[in-house]
Amino acid sequence: MRIKTRYWGLGGWLALADTMVLAAALPSSAADPAQHVRWDIVSTTGVPPGPLNPGGHASATAPNGGDTITLTGFGTFVAPASGGASSAATGGGTWTTSSGGLGTYTTTGLVSWVNAGPQAPTTPPFIDNIDHGTRVNGTAVLRITFSDGSDGVLTIGCHGPGAPPGIFEGIATTKGYTTYYTVPAPVPGVDAGRTNFHVR
Repeated sequence: MRIKTRYWGLGGWLALADTMVLAAALPSSAADPAQHVRWDIVSTTGVPPGPLNPGGHASATAPNGGDTITLTGFGTFVAPASGGASSAATGGGTWTTSSGGLGTYTTTGLVSWVNAGPQAPTTPPFIDNIDHGTRVNGTAVLRITFSDGSDGVLTIGCHGPGAPPGIFEGIATTKGYTTYYTVPAPVPGVDAGRTNFHVR
């Protein structure tokens, strides 16, 4: 009986040792801290060195003969190291629709954030008048509330210099049941439809 107990004890210690080695090999949240991000619908023609300024506008259109919504805005959020949602979000802006609606919207939370890496340098470089850290490409999804009482989800895509394929440039949003998901590509030299993220 003692020999059998002894072997079971050794097996338990080996299992514990394996678990400790596995835990040490996995990345920890301490090594991947939360990201503090500023988002902007920017004013720029998209041609360097044309300045990147806050205060731009971007539009998206609803399907099936729906109208077009145009947003301005900026804000910040803290993306947790876990990659999940966060209530640490600020900002907002204005909205107008081609059917005559208008008002403001407020950011109420972060749904998700994926950083697609720093933007590549350009020649000549952009004049960054926002300058809130490192410019990065990526996609953020934010919960928003409109001034007319409707809720929505705002998706901000930044496909800047050096971005990988698959990210649109601009905004898409829901407002109540309406899905403004058709996002026009920005036109070089035209000041519309552009966004940016800065990470600190």
